[in-house]
Amino acid sequence: MQSEECRQKLLDKANNLPLSPGVYLMRDARGKIIYVGKSRKLKNRVSQYFHLGEKSYKTAKMVAGVADFDYFLCDTEMEALALENTLIKQHTPKYNIRLKDAKSYPYIKITDEAYPRLVFTRARLSDKGRYFGPYSGASVAGTVLRTLNRTLALPTCKRTFPRDIGKERPCLYYQLGQCCGVCTGKVTPEDYAERIRCAADVLRGNSAATRRRVREEMAEAAEREEFEKAAALRDTLFALESLSQKQKVVASPDTAEDVFGFYRDDLGAAMAVFYVREGALVDKSETLFSLDEVLDEGEAIVSFLYEHYRHRADIPPRILLSFTLDEDDRAMLAAFLSNAAAHRVTLHTPERGELKTLCELAVSNARERAASERREHAQSDEAMVRLASLLALEVVPARIESYDISNLGTEHKTCGMIVWENGKFRPAEYRTFRIRSVEGTDDYASMREALSRRFAHFSDESGSFSHVPDLILLDGGRTHVSAAKEVAAAHGIDLPIFGMVKDEYHKTRALCTENEEISIALDTLVFGAIYRIQEEVHRFSIRRMSDAKRKTVKTSELEKIAGIGRTKARVILKHFGGLAAVKRASETELAAAPGVGPVLAKDIYQYFHEKERKV
Repeated sequence: MQSEECRQKLLDKANNLPLSPGVYLMRDARGKIIYVGKSRKLKNRVSQYFHLGEKSYKTAKMVAGVADFDYFLCDTEMEALALENTLIKQHTPKYNIRLKDAKSYPYIKITDEAYPRLVFTRARLSDKGRYFGPYSGASVAGTVLRTLNRTLALPTCKRTFPRDIGKERPCLYYQLGQCCGVCTGKVTPEDYAERIRCAADVLRGNSAATRRRVREEMAEAAEREEFEKAAALRDTLFALESLSQKQKVVASPDTAEDVFGFYRDDLGAAMAVFYVREGALVDKSETLFSLDEVLDEGEAIVSFLYEHYRHRADIPPRILLSFTLDEDDRAMLAAFLSNAAAHRVTLHTPERGELKTLCELAVSNARERAASERREHAQSDEAMVRLASLLALEVVPARIESYDISNLGTEHKTCGMIVWENGKFRPAEYRTFRIRSVEGTDDYASMREALSRRFAHFSDESGSFSHVPDLILLDGGRTHVSAAKEVAAAHGIDLPIFGMVKDEYHKTRALCTENEEISIALDTLVFGAIYRIQEEVHRFSIRRMSDAKRKTVKTSELEKIAGIGRTKARVILKHFGGLAAVKRASETELAAAPGVGPVLAKDIYQYFHEKERKV
């Protein structure tokens, strides 16, 4: 608790601040930043926290933990807003909303090349490509990308144009009519540019203009009696109209707007966003906030809106809000958005009519998302309580770490570690251990090495490895548990460690210690939670092992042999079906491979067989 002397000291410090825009950082007794805020007038805003008087419970709780504060002066409030958001993402304070890093958003990019491609990306680079989005999720972006590529018959192969035009036969997609066939040389640069222009229009939410242009071109082609071209344009038009008809119409056809619905109760808050283009709801997103994250509703929403649009190219002329904003904040955001969009943007809170109804619909979506999340969380909590009872644990596990060994023969031995915390998987804390000291395919020795390296970090003061789990689950049986217990004892660690025993359908039927099995098949909540953990750790370890394999294939061991570069290595591997088959091949078989011949075949054979003799 904050003493009266400390409060007065902080108030005196706040009263000496200037009446200018800036950002303030509240720190606790350990120096950790617990809140970041901005203000047009630093002195007035910061001093309010330390004046005696009635405050909300959350504000009072935050202020009680403040031992000191820092500040940065800014020339303008817009500069303060930008700095505030940067500091929030850098320090992730307890009482601020968690701003999503832009690199995790999915985009669709039109590349900058002679024959541009449409590609999925999460990295928005400072290149000459055109980016569209971000989208609410990878599945939405992927669906749009696949639909456009198929509708406009754009190439998705790895060939480079115009370099590869006419060099190889057209692929199956061309035969099926799903690719325009740039590789055939029959598609002019002008025709291809028109397809990309259509894609860009659709991605900007302006498919009506594209449909109108395609319809006009179809009529002109028919008039010139170019019936084959007219038929292709007709198919494109039908596909574009089908795409637009799948979207829910919520406004007039010329409407482009974003709709924000904010819901808040005593347990937390949620924001739902509808993206309306040409009167149709083309996408939506929902964001949840914990109870502590929305300390100051006005500041939290302004930060959210600023970050939401900071990386968006497609900003509509009107933004509807279910809530009101301070007039100065509204004017500041409107100026920022107008400048970013290169056209006038207004923020409007409707009070009646259809626009009000649309905002209320967004609020309902936010409310339902919050309720759904809480139901899932309550179910997860109940599962963990039952699991703790079933396994006779001292505490209900809030953090579970699970491990699985994966390998490809004697190569690429990998141990994947996943984290389940408070009912959620935490992918940012997943880790991979490349097994270095184990010869052959000894899973138990591999598990010993991985856990030994993990346990060595239990004493870390910071970082994800510093968080000690309440429970460790291994994808394996009693022998795995025994091996893990030996490593834990050697490190002086006493933690509950259980194996996940699978049935013939590869589903976890029981948890085991070194001496007994505990069935979970009859408890559907526990079984569901453990099954998800077992599937996730298996998926993660397999993927990381496969990643290691792909890297080896990309930089094949064949390239170490004089006279073999990346292209020739790829041809040889394709001919034999893999490196293992190359190693088994005789000199005669090697010489018969494309581009090898007897001299190089001898070098390849000697390279691998000399290596075997050394081993």
